[in-house]
Amino acid sequence: MPADDVNDVISTVPRSPELMNPEDTGLLVVDVQEKLIAVQPAGDRTVWNARRLLDGAKLLDVQSAATEQYPEKLGPTVPDLATRLSAPAASKLAFSCRTCDDIFSRWRASGIHRILVCGIETHVCVQQTVLDLLSAGFQVNVAVDAISSRFAIDHDTALRRMEASGALLTTTEAALFEWCNEAGTEAFRGISRLAKEELVG
Repeated sequence: MPADDVNDVISTVPRSPELMNPEDTGLLVVDVQEKLIAVQPAGDRTVWNARRLLDGAKLLDVQSAATEQYPEKLGPTVPDLATRLSAPAASKLAFSCRTCDDIFSRWRASGIHRILVCGIETHVCVQQTVLDLLSAGFQVNVAVDAISSRFAIDHDTALRRMEASGALLTTTEAALFEWCNEAGTEAFRGISRLAKEELVG
C-alpha cells in the first residue's frame, strides 16, 4: 500500500478515549518530600521519573500540581521537583489528596478529567488518592516507575488493588510520548531528550 494510502487509512481511526492528552490531563505529584524519600529503596528513581514528568508537562503545557503530607514533620518537596512547580505544593494532613480540593476544582473548571499520579508511598497516600479520584469520576493513570513504597509487598499489592479498581497503569516514558502524540515537532524533540536520559547512580 502506498504511503499516502496508509496515512489516509490511519487518519480515519479516531484517537482512543483511553489515551491522555495535554489539554485534558493533570499531573499530580504526591508527597515527594525529603524525609519520606530518604527511606525509599527506589527513591532516586522515583524522583528522577517525577522530574521527567514535570519537565515533559512543561514542554507540552500539561497542568501540574504537588502535595505535601504534614510538611512540618516530613519536610518540603525535594528540591529537584520543587524548583519545577508552578505553584507551592498544597499542604495536607489526610493521607488522600482529596482534601486539596483547590487543585481538582481548578482542573475540572479547565476541562481536565484525567489525572496522572506519581509520588509516595504507593500503598498509602498514592493509593488512597487514586481510589478517591476514581470515585469522583476522574480517569486515573498511575506512573508505576514514578511511585514507591518502602516494602515491595505493599507496593505490589497497592498496584493490583488500584488496577482492579479501575486505575490505568503506565510508565513515565509511555506517558510522555502519549502526551506528545506525534513526532517531528519541537516538543517531540524535547520529549525524546527526556526519554534518552539515564538515571545516574
